This record gives sequence, C-alpha cells and structure tokens, in this order.
Amino acid sequence: MVSIDTHHACVDFPIFDAKTRSLKKAFLGAAGGAIGRNTDNVVVVEALKDVNLHLREGDRVGLVGHNGAGKSTLLRLLSGIYEPTRGSASVRGRVAPVFDLGVGMDPEISGYENIIIRGLFLGQTRRSMKRKMDEIAEFSELGEYLNMPLRTYSTGMRVRLALGVVTSIEPEILLLDEGIGAVDAAFMAKARVRLQEMVKRSGILVFASHSNDFLAQLCNTAVWINHGEVHRTGLVDEVVEAYEGPEAGAHMRRMVRQFQGEDAAVSVAPEDEEAHARALGLAIDDAASPAPGADASGSGDEA
Repeated sequence: MVSIDTHHACVDFPIFDAKTRSLKKAFLGAAGGAIGRNTDNVVVVEALKDVNLHLREGDRVGLVGHNGAGKSTLLRLLSGIYEPTRGSASVRGRVAPVFDLGVGMDPEISGYENIIIRGLFLGQTRRSMKRKMDEIAEFSELGEYLNMPLRTYSTGMRVRLALGVVTSIEPEILLLDEGIGAVDAAFMAKARVRLQEMVKRSGILVFASHSNDFLAQLCNTAVWINHGEVHRTGLVDEVVEAYEGPEAGAHMRRMVRQFQGEDAAVSVAPEDEEAHARALGLAIDDAASPAPGADASGSGDEA
C-alpha cells in the first residue's frame, strides 16, 4: 500500500561561505526559511522544520505558500533527493517526481530520442516509452519537429514535449511542481484534461502550485507551508481562503464546483482541526496547525 509519513522532518542547508558573520540569532525574512547558526557555528537556512504528514492512497494534496516557503523542498524530501537533517521521512510506493519539466532532456538529440530519455528519468522502461511514442507525439502536436534537435525548440515547444511524456506515465506517488506556464491557452486546456487523467491513475498526489484553478481541479485537500513549517491543513478551499483571503476562497469553491461537482464543493466547518484533517486522509500533529481563526499572516516564531 502506498504511503507517505514524515515525523518532525527538518531540512537545513549549511552556508559555509556566508558573510553574515555578525549573525547572533535566527532571522526570518519575508521569503524563505529561518536563517541562523547550527551547533558548529555554521550559518544554516532552515528550509523545513518539524514537518509531520501522513498520506495514504487516494490523497490529493496541494501545497500553498509564498516563494521560498519550502514547498519545493518538501517535494524533494518526499522524492528522496533530500534526506532529513533531523526527524524522518518514509515513502512507500513508486515515486514519479515532476519538478522541472526540462530535467532529463538533452538539447542535442531529437524530440523522439528525448521522449525515451525523459521516460527513463521518470522510472519507465525503454520498451514502454516506445509503445507510448505515437500517443505522445499526437498530444504534443510537434509534427516534424520531433525529428529535430531539442535546441531548435522554443520554450513552449519544450514544455509540450515534456508534458506529453510526464502525463503518459502510471505513477503510484506523483510529486508535481507547477512549471507549465509557457504554452498557449488552447494547449493548456488540453494539458489540464490529461493531467487530471494522470492524477486519477496515481495513488497519492502532492502538488505545489500558485494556481488556484489547478489546485481546485487536481486536489481535495491542501497544506499551507509558511517559512518551512506546516501552518494549516484542511479542505483545499479552506486553506486557500486562510492563506489568500475570503475572495480567493470563494473563487476556489466556484472552481471546485466546476471541476469536481457540487458534492466535492461541500465543506463541513470542523470544530476539531485534527479530526477534520484525518477525515480527509491528511493527518498532522497538534502543533502543525493553528486553531481556526488564527492569524493567517504567520509570525516570526514560526520559522
């Protein structure tokens, strides 16, 4: 059974050549994690701190938060790219990390050859990618360009090719970081449908995004990451409303109704935040989420 469990997981990045020699205590900027010193007096960035998540098959979790809040770092922790500095992270299941759509692609070889290379990077076999070649070519609409080197492609064309490959796989755990804004509106609409189909095939989805429309379409729950910590969890519209305000929450509910139907848009106001999160299949520790009505702006002691 696929699962993701993190227990008080922390990720620190030591900055050995940092020039902040006069730094006496942790500092919290408008973006990013806290900056301080470790026991060896080395400057560190606390990218993630005390993250507790327990996800099971069927969970569709969106990650929201400002730039540098720790969303991408959390995805890399779950993928195994980063090891926790403290605490633990356990992931069971075949993981498909989709962070940078261009990773695993070679500018000097053809589009067809890059389909194979990108598929291998995502854990697929050469044989399976060859079977999917025609399907991916049709989706990308790149025609004869697929016989040409990738360096001849525009940014939008590269995204088309990468999306074709990414959305053809059968992941057990899908870790997705939004980065597909370079294509035209018509292709984006086509890509949304294909992304949604891939999400349905996956056991667990964790999706970092600044697009509320994408979150409404692909996710039913959300986690607000603030300065490297889990600040709030719950239904996707509730978390977005806490993060961005009532207008954004109302927009999310309209989008949820559009994408998932009226039943998915019904939100029961929980009296107990933890019980609400567990009912959604998203379990957290008591300290990870403030009580409803807490200041949504965050504070310096959350670093």
